[in-house]
Amino acid sequence: MLTIEQLEEIKALQQVVERYDSIELKLNWDMLENRSEEEQTDFLTYDSGQLVGFLGLYSFGSKIEVCGMVHPDYRRKGIFSNLFQNSHFALEKARHILLNVPANSKLGKQWLDSITCIYEESEYMMKWEGKVLPDQDESISLRPSRKEDIDMKMKLDIVCFDFKAEEAKMYNDRLEKEGLQKEFFMIEAEDKIVGKIRIHRDKERSEIYGFAVLPEFQGKGYGRKALQEAVRLEAQRGQSVYLDVQTENEKALSLYTSTGFIKESQQDYYLYSI
Repeated sequence: MLTIEQLEEIKALQQVVERYDSIELKLNWDMLENRSEEEQTDFLTYDSGQLVGFLGLYSFGSKIEVCGMVHPDYRRKGIFSNLFQNSHFALEKARHILLNVPANSKLGKQWLDSITCIYEESEYMMKWEGKVLPDQDESISLRPSRKEDIDMKMKLDIVCFDFKAEEAKMYNDRLEKEGLQKEFFMIEAEDKIVGKIRIHRDKERSEIYGFAVLPEFQGKGYGRKALQEAVRLEAQRGQSVYLDVQTENEKALSLYTSTGFIKESQQDYYLYSI
C-alpha cells in the first residue's frame, strides 16, 4: 500500500514527466490510491530523498499492465530497466503482460527496442465535448451496484471481457477489498439487469471503465442510452468525462464519437513474456 506521501511524490513526478515529454501517462490512479497491503505492485527509486523513478503494475484478471516513468534529469542510467527487472517476480503468474507506453513517447519506444516485445494493441483516451446534455431516457436506468450483483458482474466479465471464471472472481474480490466496487453501476432495462458501467470520480474528472452489455441485449440501443445517462449524470455534477476505447474497436469508437466524445491521446500496448 502506498502512503499519502508516496502518492504525492508519484503525482509530482508524473507532472514533471508529462510536461517535459508532452505526453499523458496512464497511471490508473483509482488503483494506485487503493493498493492492497498483501501484494507488491509498485516499485520506486529515490535519490537523496527525491523520487526519481516509478513503475506500477495493474492487474485485470489474468492480464497485468505495466507503466512507469523516470525523472528527466535521471535518464539513461538504467533506472527504469532496474525497476522493471525488480518487478518480474510479481509478473510470473500473469497470462498476459502488457507494457503501456504513450504513443508519442519517443524515449518509451526507445526503451521497448531494448527488450523483446510485440505490439499488441492501442487505445484512445476520449473526452466528452458535447455541447448539449443528453435527455434522461426512462427506458434504462443506472443504479449503484449492490453485493447481490456480484454474480452478474462476474458473468459480464466472462462473456464481455474474456475472463476465466476464477479470474473474474479474483478481480472482483480485489475490487471489493480495495473499496472500488462502489464505483460500479448496474444498467437496468426491461425490468432486468442488462449490463454494468464503472465511473471513477477524481476531483473534477470522471472516467468510465468496464462498460459492458450482455450479448442477448446488445443491438437494442441500451449501450448508447446507458453511456448517455452516465455522461448526463457526471456532466451535471460539473465533471469532465473521459473513457478509453481500443483503436480497432470501430463499433465502440463510432458509438463514442456519435455521443460527443473526441480523441485526446493514444496509449500503445506491447506484449511481453518473461
